[in-house]
Amino acid sequence: MKDTPRRRRGDAALPAIEQERTVRRAAAAASVGNVAEWYDFGIYSYLAAVVLNRVFFPEAGEWSLVLTLGAFAAAFLVRPLGGFVFGPLGDRIGRTRVLSFTVLLMAAATVALGLVPGYGTIGVAAPLLVLLIRMLQGFSAGGEYTGALTLVAEYAPDRRRGFFGSWLEFGTVTGYALGAGVCATVIAVLSEEDLLAFGWRIPFILALPLGVTGIYLRMRLEETPAFRQLMERSPAMAAMPYRRAIGIVMKRYRSAALVAGGIVIAWNVLNYVLTTYMPTYLTGTLARYGEDGASGAVATGMQVALMLLMLCVIVSVGRLSDRIGRKPILMTGSVSLVALGLPSIWLMREGLVGQVVGLLIMGGTLVCFAAVAPSTLPASFPTMVRYGGLGVVFNLFVSLFAGTAPTVIEAAVTTTGNLDWPGYYLVGAGVIGVVSVFFLKESAGMALAGAAPLTSSADLPPPPVSEDGVPLEQPRRLPY
Repeated sequence: MKDTPRRRRGDAALPAIEQERTVRRAAAAASVGNVAEWYDFGIYSYLAAVVLNRVFFPEAGEWSLVLTLGAFAAAFLVRPLGGFVFGPLGDRIGRTRVLSFTVLLMAAATVALGLVPGYGTIGVAAPLLVLLIRMLQGFSAGGEYTGALTLVAEYAPDRRRGFFGSWLEFGTVTGYALGAGVCATVIAVLSEEDLLAFGWRIPFILALPLGVTGIYLRMRLEETPAFRQLMERSPAMAAMPYRRAIGIVMKRYRSAALVAGGIVIAWNVLNYVLTTYMPTYLTGTLARYGEDGASGAVATGMQVALMLLMLCVIVSVGRLSDRIGRKPILMTGSVSLVALGLPSIWLMREGLVGQVVGLLIMGGTLVCFAAVAPSTLPASFPTMVRYGGLGVVFNLFVSLFAGTAPTVIEAAVTTTGNLDWPGYYLVGAGVIGVVSVFFLKESAGMALAGAAPLTSSADLPPPPVSEDGVPLEQPRRLPY
């Protein structure tokens, strides 16, 4: 049963009203699902330099880290395919059903990864299985994150989209932090022998209860107000061919797609350098070149502490974007990448204090993107192609430029011996971000394209009451 009445003919100009409890339930379902998804996706990187390279690539020598990160990057080869399949499908059959399936697929693949025998047991079949499972994870991730972006943006009231969108990244960072915390605990508690024998499997198997929780919450949601409006106005949209949907994005929204792609590059290059490559850089790369790195437990512990700090501020920054706009915060993050990208990497070679300061710089810069981009990117496309447009654009740019960054950087460092390559990558991403934000259209406080203005029941003024506290009139119930 819907929380609000159906839209009537002639009401297109009226604002839609969604019950506040429904908005919060949708944000929670998307966020908790994101916790499960990115816990699953991220734990591989936290174990890569400590144990996975020895379990699956023991005979590769100094290239074992490159190959291990290459298996991580393989997930990004199929992310655009996942976006191409799940995105248009979500525009046809609805957001919630597709998002329930992506969490199920990710949880199953992650548990399977924890059950793969090592190289010493089945030989070359072990890394091949890891490669296949990573590609399944990438296929799932291709539909997950952009679907969650779409779901939260279409449920959030226009004046508070930044606030609710930031909760999505709160879930993402929580997932990464939870994964890092579990991995750090396993590494600290178990001996090296036990870690290699069975301990590395524990974080992967723990993905199962998280995935089940995400599926349960999402299956209880009904469709978003914007999607219900679209289906009521144009039921034929459910039969739109994939080719036509992608064609609409490429022809009519090409400029918006390029701007969104540039923001995706700046945001996610920093994201994957920080969350995926820095543990490897600190524990493996620096030590290989005689620099003062960090142990696996210390590096992972610093990551967990940094993410907990990010969780303390990310929602406040999202709320701030509802007041001052998205562009000022995104531009701050982009300029910070250009100015501080290299210094943050130099600090990694200055011992524990330098590493803490360098990670804080990266984390503070990442918050500028993570808190604001989830409410910015969905505004680039109209309802009829929003999930599909985001699915293709987001995953294509992430796969080409961001997800491959750890592998490319490690290969460049190994080939040249230059430890500054992570900084070069960050500066380049910042330049792209500055240009993209310059051409970005401000969307704070505005209705999404293709949808009626949306507000929440919590934003309505209370009805007038008598001296006895009895309502004098019932507030008008508008569509949805």
